Amino acid sequence: MRKTRLLPIVSMLSLMVGCVGLQRDHILTGLPSGCPSQDAGALLAEQNQLGPLSDTHALLCAVNVLRDTQDPAVRRTALGSRLCLHLAEREANQEKREKFAAEGVGFAETALAQGGGQDGAVHYYLAANLGLAVREHITLAMENLGRLEREMKQALALSPDIDDGGPLRLLGALYLKAPPWPGGIGDLDKALELLEKAVKEHPGHPINHLFYAQALWEEDDEANLSRVKAELALGKKLLAEGRWGYNKEPWQKEFTMFVQELGEGELSRR
Repeated sequence: MRKTRLLPIVSMLSLMVGCVGLQRDHILTGLPSGCPSQDAGALLAEQNQLGPLSDTHALLCAVNVLRDTQDPAVRRTALGSRLCLHLAEREANQEKREKFAAEGVGFAETALAQGGGQDGAVHYYLAANLGLAVREHITLAMENLGRLEREMKQALALSPDIDDGGPLRLLGALYLKAPPWPGGIGDLDKALELLEKAVKEHPGHPINHLFYAQALWEEDDEANLSRVKAELALGKKLLAEGRWGYNKEPWQKEFTMFVQELGEGELSRR
């Protein structure tokens, strides 16, 4: 079996409430300049307009409003956590990226405390933010593998189709990238099952195909090579042709890294 990286990839997964290590302080303590007049209820009503196509300033303004709201209807949703994830994914500076992601975990934990536990999106974005917050800190990641798995399983049970099969995609990636028993929860068979389901049920998302290609490659079976390349090609085509906004650049880097790994792997067999 090939050696895989521990929990890398775009948006992987979650942490204990109040656990030491997350940088909980906000990136911004004051109102970003030039923000429109907004209230949290209006943001919630128009939340579908905020996403990977939104510019960073718009997301910062929205998050600043959500930080201060006491509206329980807003606080028990995944909105703040989701917006923090978008900000974290597009942030090049590691410290700032981890702070945004940690704040996203905090938003999700607040939502759970406010009664949002039956919303799969809350568990999903908690997990996705946490993976981003701890992915460069192996000890923290290892200590929280169980929480990562539980949050993603809960998201899968409650909202399997959110984010084009995001719970399938990220739980499958967790099983693929985590160390195997006895040191971790890694399980290639589970990863293959979940990621195959992701590409079948949500064939339009490029990262579903990338992760499935990685799982097939990890199986280390020569017979899989043509399928690996086909999944990779389809994922790259979807990425190039789709409107993925600010997600496109980091996702392209993930494809490039795997293409390099694939090339090196083929060369090693000759």
